[in-house]
Amino acid sequence: MCLNPSVLTPQAIVQTLDKYIIGQKQAKKNVAVALRNRWRRMQLDTDIQKDIIPNNILMIGATGVGKTEIARRLAKITHAPFVKVEASKFTEVGYVGRDVESMVRDLVENAIWIVKEKYKNKIQAQATKNVEKIILDALIPSIHHTQENNATVENVSNQKTREQFKEKLRAGVLDQKKIFVKLYKSPSADIMGGMMNVSSLSHLQEMIGDMMPKKEKKKQVKIAEAKKILLEQESAKLIDMDKVKEEAIEKVQSTGIIFIDEIDKIAENFATRDNSHVSREGVQRDLLPIVEGSAVHTKYGTVHTDHILFIAAGAFHVAKPTDLIPELQGRFPIRVALENLTETDFYLILKEPKNALIKQYQSLFKAEDIHIHFEEEALQAIANMACKINENTENIGARRLHTVMSHLLNDFLFDVPDTIQPKSTITIDQNFVIKKLQALAKRKDMSEYIL
Repeated sequence: MCLNPSVLTPQAIVQTLDKYIIGQKQAKKNVAVALRNRWRRMQLDTDIQKDIIPNNILMIGATGVGKTEIARRLAKITHAPFVKVEASKFTEVGYVGRDVESMVRDLVENAIWIVKEKYKNKIQAQATKNVEKIILDALIPSIHHTQENNATVENVSNQKTREQFKEKLRAGVLDQKKIFVKLYKSPSADIMGGMMNVSSLSHLQEMIGDMMPKKEKKKQVKIAEAKKILLEQESAKLIDMDKVKEEAIEKVQSTGIIFIDEIDKIAENFATRDNSHVSREGVQRDLLPIVEGSAVHTKYGTVHTDHILFIAAGAFHVAKPTDLIPELQGRFPIRVALENLTETDFYLILKEPKNALIKQYQSLFKAEDIHIHFEEEALQAIANMACKINENTENIGARRLHTVMSHLLNDFLFDVPDTIQPKSTITIDQNFVIKKLQALAKRKDMSEYIL
């Protein structure tokens, strides 16, 4: 894991998270320390590295307060492999035992994609050059014979024509012209499942399919589409997949982050215990070896989960963290309670983050050449309404703002550009917000708007 100590200090990590997430200082502080500890571990001798395990984190808080966003942004800071899973899905019919390992396999797939993208950037120039040659060969076949004077003249003329077409190709002039391209596809392998679970079966089929010779077929497509198809094929030829697999597995083992959401749904609350408790406790038992550290076999190689960072989260409205089995509790030593959002938080969420909702809607209207302006009092009123609706109905946190903003602006979005012409300006003031949202705030049946 290549972290720059002068850039990704714990305080710098929190400052980066602050650009996207309002509040929740304690949660940000804990994940920042966990991330920095990974870099600190990598600076130590190999023998000591093995003994230092990550302090997994359990986030406790209502939906929409930023649990998932904190984990997701943390992964983006360092381009670390990241996967989110819902613990409750493992209680569904048909999910038993080894299927819990699918989260690790998904993490490896994410790492493969990250590493491949890195290598693609390195070989982009060569791959593009190869694509141009293939397309030019389809348009103007090369002339190779040069025994006679006439043939030499033909070669020179052919080369000049190819250069002219290359310029047109790069300029996009030829994008609508159709050519034949070769498509390569790995054959599928049909295997009877037997006692094998779905995840293992699909991986085995894919592995066998990779070993079988690829099928080739020709397809006529526009040059614009041919560029994309051929670029993928040429990039695949230039990338050393053995290096990609090796680097991806190392990346997973040293920097991977698995976010386990809805972990409260598999906690066993004795006050509400029913027949499903066996399934819930069974999922906890299955999760335990993955979180503790075990070897998971994937189609790219064996992955050891000892140093993967696990972040679990749940609302814990009914169950409590102590309702989890003791062994699993012990594997999440850091517990952080996230605070419910206040009216001030809603106001800040509307306008402060880099991807704030106000900025998103302004961009949507800008695409139609229309300017939309929100007065400060209007923003305060929107925040007030969102907070009240959360109090009176289901508390869905910051997601409530999506509901409110959609109800507020959908009529404008429908009228653009037919009724509201380009270059117009729309002003949202406090009176309009109150008038538009008052009925929404009073409604008890919010099923149409609850996400």
